[in-house]
Amino acid sequence: MRVLVFGKQYKEKDQPEVQEAFDALQAEGLEISVYEAYAKDIEAHIRMPKIWEPFAGYENFRTQNIDFVMVLGGDGTMLTATTLVRDSGVPMLGINLGRLGFLASIEKTHIRQSVGMLAQGQYNIIERTMIYLESSPHIFGELPFALNDCTLLKRDTSSMITIHTFLNGDYLSSYWADGLIVATPTGSTGYSLSCGGPIIFPNSGNFVITPVAPHNLNVRPLVLSDESVISFEIEGRADNFICSLDSRFELIGIHHQLAVRKNDFPIRLVQLQDTTFLNTIRAKLGWGEDVRN
Repeated sequence: MRVLVFGKQYKEKDQPEVQEAFDALQAEGLEISVYEAYAKDIEAHIRMPKIWEPFAGYENFRTQNIDFVMVLGGDGTMLTATTLVRDSGVPMLGINLGRLGFLASIEKTHIRQSVGMLAQGQYNIIERTMIYLESSPHIFGELPFALNDCTLLKRDTSSMITIHTFLNGDYLSSYWADGLIVATPTGSTGYSLSCGGPIIFPNSGNFVITPVAPHNLNVRPLVLSDESVISFEIEGRADNFICSLDSRFELIGIHHQLAVRKNDFPIRLVQLQDTTFLNTIRAKLGWGEDVRN
C-alpha cells in the first residue's frame, strides 16, 4: 500500500503531529510518497523516511500506484488537495491540523490509531458530489470544479449586485444581495452555513442556493436537486465581480455567461469505521452538550 502525504504549508506548531504521521506510516510498513512542494517545506524540520518517492503533480497518478492521499492540514488544505487528486479516484484521508475540520475529520490526537486502521482496512470509502462551472469566456483553466461551493460576490463597491438566476433555463429569481452561494452537501457546512443555509447530509442528491446579505428579508436559502443546471446573469454598479470555486477566485464582468451543474466525477474520502457524518457534526457543532456543567 502506498500513501501520498500532501500538505499546503508547514507551520512550526504542527511539527509534532507531522512527525507522528510519518512515524506512524513507517511503523505500519506503508510505502510513502510526498508532494514535492510540501517535502521542500518540511525537510529541515521533519525526520523523513529513508525511502520515499517525490510526487510532482496530477500526472504522477499515472506513474505511481497511489492508494490513498493523507492530507495534513485543515479543510482548506483538503479543498486544495481536490485540485491535485481531480478524477484519479484516489481516496483522501484528512488529518485535522486546523480548527473546525468537517472534511479533515481525524483529530491530531488520533493520528497513529487512524493510520493503523487504514493499514488494517478498517474504513469505508464515501463519495462526495462536486460542482462544475460552465463559463463563457472560460475561467479557472483545467480546474472548473469545486467540492464546497461556487460563489458570486460583489467586489469594488459597497452597493449590492443583482444576480438573475435561472433553473434549467426557467427564470427563478433576481437576488439583490452582496452575493450568492451554490453549495454541495459537503459545502453546506461551510460559507453557506455561516450565511444561514441548512446543513445537508452527504449523498442527499441536493444543492443549496444561499444568498449573501440579501436586500429582501423574504429571500431564503433554497434546496434543489443536484440534477439541476443553475445559470446566472449579473449586473451592478461596478465593472467587475468575483466568482469563486472553493478557495480559488477569478474576476468576471457582466459579459460572462455562467452556469453550474453536478461535476462528472466525485471526490472520494476515507471514512474510518468509528467516524461518521453524524459524529462529526455533533462534535464540531457541540450538539447535545451542556456547556454549563
